Amino acid sequence: MIRKEIQNLLFAEQDKPYAAFTAKLIHTIDPQTIIGVRIPTLRSMAKDLLKRDDLEVFLSDLPHQFFEENQLHVLLLSQQKDFERLLLELDGFLPYIDNWATCDILAPKIIAKHLPDFLPYIQKCLSSEHEYTVRFGVGMLMSHYLGDAFDLQYPEWVASIHSDAYYVNMMIAWYFATALAKQYKAIVPFIEQKRLSPWTHNKAIQKAIESRRISSEAKSYLRSLKR
Repeated sequence: MIRKEIQNLLFAEQDKPYAAFTAKLIHTIDPQTIIGVRIPTLRSMAKDLLKRDDLEVFLSDLPHQFFEENQLHVLLLSQQKDFERLLLELDGFLPYIDNWATCDILAPKIIAKHLPDFLPYIQKCLSSEHEYTVRFGVGMLMSHYLGDAFDLQYPEWVASIHSDAYYVNMMIAWYFATALAKQYKAIVPFIEQKRLSPWTHNKAIQKAIESRRISSEAKSYLRSLKR
């Protein structure tokens, strides 16, 4: 079976000290599920797996057993060239994401060619009850919709999220910090009007102050807005 073949390939590249290091960074999964394979190696494996005719068997064989299988899965999804197929595959896999690292490495390239068409899917993600599906949706708005595709309704969507989930609120803070760097005049009123929860508000300011893309004057003003 392809699952066993992939697991054998992963264990052949195992780096136990790296597995221990990874376990310290990711607190939401069982450390025993972390094999310890570095990202460049996983990317190389994913490139090879794309050539296989039985790849769909692996993608549909859920849930995966190991963290690195999930990492491979999202690296493969990131290379999907059919937009409609991608949406179906996201529907199937997003509920199985159980950590920030897997969520954040999911970056489908095809989205850049379908920005208007992807917005309804993002809205669906933002209304999900699954922590990492919401995080993915916010991350996509941050990655693709803070430049030429920016619209003021998008930070409104993010500011309207009310969650107790740490990894959702951390991504919201990251989104607004990045948005302050890219769309300062449009975004600073969200901070001035205290549209975010106190923790997320302060974390967004902290991250913005750490950015090299924000002026010293803007940083001083943002410091004055801490709650």
